[in-house]
Amino acid sequence: MKILVCVSNVPDTTTKITFSSDNTQFNTTGVQFILNPYDEIALARAIELTEGEKGTITVIHVGESSSEPTIRKALAIGADDAVRINAAARDAYFVSFQIAEYARSNGFDLILTGRESIDYNGSQVAAMIGEFLDIPSISIIKKLVIDGNCASIEREIEGGKEMLKVNFPFVASCAEGVAEPKIPNMRGIMSARTKPLQVLEASEIEKLASFKSYSTPAARGTVTMLSSDETEKLVSLLHSEAKVI
Repeated sequence: MKILVCVSNVPDTTTKITFSSDNTQFNTTGVQFILNPYDEIALARAIELTEGEKGTITVIHVGESSSEPTIRKALAIGADDAVRINAAARDAYFVSFQIAEYARSNGFDLILTGRESIDYNGSQVAAMIGEFLDIPSISIIKKLVIDGNCASIEREIEGGKEMLKVNFPFVASCAEGVAEPKIPNMRGIMSARTKPLQVLEASEIEKLASFKSYSTPAARGTVTMLSSDETEKLVSLLHSEAKVI
């Protein structure tokens, strides 16, 4: 079984986000980048599925050379080799196309992504890869079990769960519950230095959208503290200021 795991290089959640060039560019100065947590879940499940020499795992990332430490972490966790498409990840459409172009000529049985990246939260890449490759894509899965050439998948839907069966090849985006993220050990960290990391140039594709500007959320407002005996004032504020009653 050949598995392709798509990984993103994202800012740590504790990072203070700022923008430059009149709010048209993300300011990377001083930003700590990490492996996208949802992609770690996908990678962990891929490792479980291939334990005992049952398959191989390739990680793929669309990004510039500054992202290679993140790719090396994925190799340290347990991937066999890696591919970096040498281009800035301008949007989900561009990223999905680059991944699909690589996957098309390399015969993967299974392509896994995280449910979303924690910077843009778009949840688009898995579905777009499936569309480009004309194979099934299943979003936000909670359980993945392989039996021969067929997978049993569980998803959460409004009011219950959805159980699916799908044959290889297919794409799936993984959420919490699929697997527990794995911490690289010293042996993995040392071996990651020599594992293959192939760098490929991006394929040409039409640019369909661009980011006009960025903005940060509005600052939180002040808090009005009331004592437990100020019921009438509370009702008045909820009506006149919060406008919820």
